[in-house]
Amino acid sequence: MYLSRWTCCFFVALLLVVPCSLLFAIESIYEAPDAFVSRHFNGEPPAPSMLYPKQEIKESIKNILGHRYSKFRIRYWLKDNRSVWILQEIGKERFITSGFAVDTNRIREAKVLVFRESRGWEVRYDSFADQFTDAKLTSTLELDRSIDNISGATLSVRAVTKLARLALLLHNSVAS
Repeated sequence: MYLSRWTCCFFVALLLVVPCSLLFAIESIYEAPDAFVSRHFNGEPPAPSMLYPKQEIKESIKNILGHRYSKFRIRYWLKDNRSVWILQEIGKERFITSGFAVDTNRIREAKVLVFRESRGWEVRYDSFADQFTDAKLTSTLELDRSIDNISGATLSVRAVTKLARLALLLHNSVAS
């Protein structure tokens, strides 16, 4: 059987393009969400609770994210005024899953747990996440500090920053 040169080139290109596109679709798990929760409660997390946001909270969520949150109910863990939230937001095209430990209305730890984007992965580094430590929410639903951007990761930085604000808002609504 004889194949033309163009047919051979097409199949070679196909063999190169498909694996490359699959490479960008892979999610990177930096810490399992269950492990993040467990770590913040010394290995003994409380049973998860569900928050069904009321209209006022929904409006604040929309103000922070610029759209409605992707889930109808939001799962969280709360014990002794410490809450842990596993939240997700789209960076450019795919969800970024982040964990937030909040204690007495301040972020104790922020961490990107699962990253699914092809760009902007620099937000996974501790040097970025450390900027959120001890951050509080102002009356205008902003963080009380500015978060440094990362060149080439602007959308990922914005997504994680929005989630930090959201975690503080949600903590304030359940811990009060």
